Amino acid sequence: MSEWPLEFTLLSKCSKSRARASIVKLPHFSVETPVFMPVGTQGTMKGLTCDQLVNLDCQIILANTYHLGMRPGAELLLKADRLHNFMGWNRALLTDSGGFQMVSLIELSEVSEEGVKFKSPYDNKDILLTPEKSIEIQNAIGADIMMQLDDVVDVKIKGDRVKEAMHRSIRWLDRCIMANQRKQYQNLFPIIQGGLDLQLRTECIKEMVKRNMPGYAIGGLSGGEEKEEFWKVVHHCTGLLPKDKPIYVMGIGYAVDLVVCSALGADMFDCVYPTRTARFGTALHRTGQLHMKAKKFATDFTPIDEKCSCSTCKMYTRSFIHSLIGKEAVACHLLTVHNIRYQMDLMAAVRKNIINDTFESFVQQFMLEMFPEKNYPTWVINALSAVNIFLIS
Repeated sequence: MSEWPLEFTLLSKCSKSRARASIVKLPHFSVETPVFMPVGTQGTMKGLTCDQLVNLDCQIILANTYHLGMRPGAELLLKADRLHNFMGWNRALLTDSGGFQMVSLIELSEVSEEGVKFKSPYDNKDILLTPEKSIEIQNAIGADIMMQLDDVVDVKIKGDRVKEAMHRSIRWLDRCIMANQRKQYQNLFPIIQGGLDLQLRTECIKEMVKRNMPGYAIGGLSGGEEKEEFWKVVHHCTGLLPKDKPIYVMGIGYAVDLVVCSALGADMFDCVYPTRTARFGTALHRTGQLHMKAKKFATDFTPIDEKCSCSTCKMYTRSFIHSLIGKEAVACHLLTVHNIRYQMDLMAAVRKNIINDTFESFVQQFMLEMFPEKNYPTWVINALSAVNIFLIS
């Protein structure tokens, strides 16, 4: 019996690649993996209600510790009986640690062994986010999965700073473990660091696996690194991490990346991409992105995707959505509904084909639809061939 409130059950494994389908039983919900987790930074998915997320078959969503700690704050969340109750969400919830803001708000932060000092973008006050404080806020939020506070370094930085951040992340993990007051209710995932240096990644994995945590995340990617380097880090880490625990690659949201990383053996992914791109008027499609502002959609009376089951595609045309973009907020809502449904359907197809052991042919057809000229990106060809999947030439 696990000492953590998480049960990992492997359902099926692809006979060719590392892809696997599993059930991750969490305190609030049992999540089918591989899974994409939409990001609801402030405890809400922009433009959608929790009922709509359930209807879209979202099983787990992500909330942001840094922003929730700023507002409404841990004290109010405790009074509200934590975030699930406060936002009306009865499925699984994952919180990041706040560490990513070291990179995204770099001009507002400085890092030391104690923690990360931020200048709040809300009121300009100085705030020190320590491993202990991150866990205190995440305990108040009450997420099924909490992330450790890690020392996040911009992927463009090389050398001693990357090594320092990796070792500091291990030390901070131990402080997070000690600070967790709700181990029987909330899982804590370490974050594997080490930049693009595979030896540092190996060292980090060896140390963090010793702590026998309920799952592991691969961090420090999706920061603008070359895709050829990106996939090699994921492939390296999934090859070394325990096979009986979920593996989460942080910040992954593009459809091609989700399929490739599933083939490489990862189970969980998150990104703001599908919701953010909806706000810019872009619809996700099995052939790629559709920029709905384009004039060619003004007289296009077909749905975004005739194969999509979302309410947007059932009821509205491309022409109608085009006419609203930049003028009515409902355009963002309609595109967000579609984009989330697209991600959920994609991951459902990935799971189904792993279980049926037809994953290789699924990947081949998926990539052919994305790249009908068969001009597959080199990194995709290399990543998939590393796990014995070869695309149609």
